[in-house]
Amino acid sequence: MKVLRFGRAAAVISVAALALTACGSDNATGETPASEGGNASEGAAAVSGTLTGAGSSAQNAAMTAWQEGFSAANSGATVQYSPDGSGAGREAFLGQAVQFAGSDAFLDDEEYEASKEFCGPDGAINIPVYVSPIAVAFNLEGIDSLNLDAATIAAIFRGEVATWDAEAIASQNPDAELPSTPITVVHRSDDSGTTENFTEYLAAAAPDVWTDEADGAWPAAYVAENAQGTNGVVSTTTGTDGAITYADASAVGDLGQVSVKVGEEYVPFSPEAAALAVESATPVEGRSDVDMSLELERDTTESGAYPVVLVSYHIVCSTYEDQETADLVKAFESYVVSEEGQQTAEGSAGSAPISDNIRMDAEAAIESITVAS
Repeated sequence: MKVLRFGRAAAVISVAALALTACGSDNATGETPASEGGNASEGAAAVSGTLTGAGSSAQNAAMTAWQEGFSAANSGATVQYSPDGSGAGREAFLGQAVQFAGSDAFLDDEEYEASKEFCGPDGAINIPVYVSPIAVAFNLEGIDSLNLDAATIAAIFRGEVATWDAEAIASQNPDAELPSTPITVVHRSDDSGTTENFTEYLAAAAPDVWTDEADGAWPAAYVAENAQGTNGVVSTTTGTDGAITYADASAVGDLGQVSVKVGEEYVPFSPEAAALAVESATPVEGRSDVDMSLELERDTTESGAYPVVLVSYHIVCSTYEDQETADLVKAFESYVVSEEGQQTAEGSAGSAPISDNIRMDAEAAIESITVAS
């Protein structure tokens, strides 16, 4: 039976004193707060060695801050991370090319079963470490924000609504002076957890329009511009008049932003709104007792909730072959989920710190990591 504490009141995110920090690339553009902790895991001896990971580009600004903070506390330790996209990260992890993966989607059932071949009988553990709204962002001169419902967003990204003055958009924005500029859809070219989260929202909230299943790969039938990684889609959209994309909210900079219709109101993205949407998440069944994969309610109608949100994970083994690797993974992940680690990520990436309840479950999951006998 699951022991995770995913009660509504204790849900997922602490949102106090939180502000999204805009940046226009995958790398942190703000200053990384100096590390105040002594070691990566409070009270533990410093570790040494090199830990390798790959995956989510949405996580990359936070990851840069975590790498610096962890290395400052452990002078003999290095964390290498390649932000190649969530799908590439999971593939590298399952191919045993890296020791952990960053992913904006938890391992699916097939991937989880495959992980048992090298992670031991309990397989891999998905630990939520980074929470952020996904912005629907656009480049339209003189317009900073628009209201859109899920069906219209889905029709735009399918190419069925082709100009910005189309009735479907104009009817929801009567005060906006919309141009006849053609809409250029920009999507991720790589297998992306952000794409999977975004298409999961479209499939759940607008099933009559978005008839494709959620997937990390963009549907080939919808011809559009594409670019690699979070930085790529934001850069392409910024340089293309009339473009629209989806990206981690911390990265969209000065692009226009869509408020999404939820129930009878239009909700802009914010950490608080993302928190409300994630509160109704439920644990994925069929995993180990310490796994923390979450199923999100994308079609929520709760007032104030913003359902276009990603919960990004670190995927680690429940069992490693040697003590040094196990110690490195445990020390690094303990730092990542610690209050200091989450504050460091917030300062660099504008992410929402995980709650104390999530931290307690994450610490228990990390502590459960063992060495093969």
